[in-house]
Amino acid sequence: MANDWILDVLADLKTYAQKNGLSALAEQLEDTMLIAATEIASTEGKAPSAALSDAGTTGHVY
Repeated sequence: MANDWILDVLADLKTYAQKNGLSALAEQLEDTMLIAATEIASTEGKAPSAALSDAGTTGHVY
């Protein structure tokens, strides 16, 4: 779990964007969090569903 810190950074950026009226950026960061969690999980041998549960608050899944 050495790369989990990036999910915290992305969550902080998303919170900042939401609080400052940057809704498009906040939505993009939600997607970015999902991608990051999936990639981190794949490099650590986890299933993609575990990546989503580790991502914290997630956005829309398309």
